[in-house]
Amino acid sequence: MNVSSANVTVVGRYPDSFSKAVTKNVIVVILGISINYINATLIHTFSKHQIFYMNPRYILFIHLVINDMIQVMLTIILFVISYTVYKINVSICCIFILLAVFTTENTPLNLACMAVECYIAICLPLRHVQICTIKRTSILIGLIWTTTTISVLSDLFITLDTQPLDFFHSRVFCLRTTVFPNPVIIIKRDLTYSVFLVIVWITIFYTYFKILFTAKTASKDAKKARNTILLHGFQLLLCMTTYVGPQLLAVVQQWFPKNYTDSLFAYYIVVQVLPRSVSPIIYGIRDNTFRKYLKRYLLC
Repeated sequence: MNVSSANVTVVGRYPDSFSKAVTKNVIVVILGISINYINATLIHTFSKHQIFYMNPRYILFIHLVINDMIQVMLTIILFVISYTVYKINVSICCIFILLAVFTTENTPLNLACMAVECYIAICLPLRHVQICTIKRTSILIGLIWTTTTISVLSDLFITLDTQPLDFFHSRVFCLRTTVFPNPVIIIKRDLTYSVFLVIVWITIFYTYFKILFTAKTASKDAKKARNTILLHGFQLLLCMTTYVGPQLLAVVQQWFPKNYTDSLFAYYIVVQVLPRSVSPIIYGIRDNTFRKYLKRYLLC
């Protein structure tokens, strides 16, 4: 979200050649379509079989997939806009940015919830059915969205309170900092991301090591759960890079001023696109049950 929209400013200051701009946009669109095709197939597989939509683990997973689909679609739109339309109406940009931030902040919270579910399944197997119910899973997903909604909508309320009405009818580069320019918002964002970072990583480390100790003396399922938590950690690490995006981009700009657009493009692929391809690997390929049903639809 930050990277794709930040690309607008860079295009103006360090413009790419026409051929390079076309190449980058084609790569982004092809990657996005490919990832969303796989994710759409996962959703279709999930919806067709009761074994999945009656299982809290797969419900959390498919929520993450839907979240990833929205995120990929939005980042592609913002990326293409940065090279074509260049400036858009502030009100329209607000909608894009708000949705992008919603999905960005949802991902680490969802991953933490999935790690806890794995922990309960392996370390508290006799209580798993009582703790991890469909109703509680739905409530948990609602809490994820409530948390991010409170965090994100405050940006909009602060902007509505501090900016004149004409501001929302103007045209700007679609950046989070241009549509939500109040410095208080930046401070709030940094504090929110720090809290999310600490809570989620504590959850990931705690569940991983608890499962690790269990896996030494337990079944093959425990060892597989441990590896799943590791993949969640890797995916989370990539997603968390977004939280320190402004600082990293400032460093990149100082080190590679002439190649900043190329560095920004690589950063966008690694931070925004790559994490969204990890989810299909975790459950679409590694999970035997899901893989068995997924083969029926993936190449149809």
